Amino acid sequence: MPVFTHHIFVCGNVREPGHARGCCDPGGTQVLKEAFKAELRRAGVGRLARANHAGCLDQCEHGPAVVIYPLGVWYGNVRVEDVPRIVATTVLGGEIVHDLQIADDCLNNPRCPHRAGTPARPEG
Repeated sequence: MPVFTHHIFVCGNVREPGHARGCCDPGGTQVLKEAFKAELRRAGVGRLARANHAGCLDQCEHGPAVVIYPLGVWYGNVRVEDVPRIVATTVLGGEIVHDLQIADDCLNNPRCPHRAGTPARPEG
């Protein structure tokens, strides 16, 4: 079997409703991970790129959070409708989807403005 070219870790952490830090998978359904798996298959790279459920990635205020290796790019507020663009742009094209990227200065930073309740991307 060939070596994986990409690993996509999709936060599937579940917290109680109304938690101050938010929750990446409120229903515990892993819908986002399954969307990545389906899109990888559709793109013909399902055997080379792997989408995995991850426990808490500690980017809760940016959730749902996704990290893609080997690029080490972090995406936040990812929705199912973003998945085809992420696969096409990042996995197939090797480029970053800038409007979804969590800024480096926000990663693991307790003073990130998003931890104060400002959404990283408007809901809608």
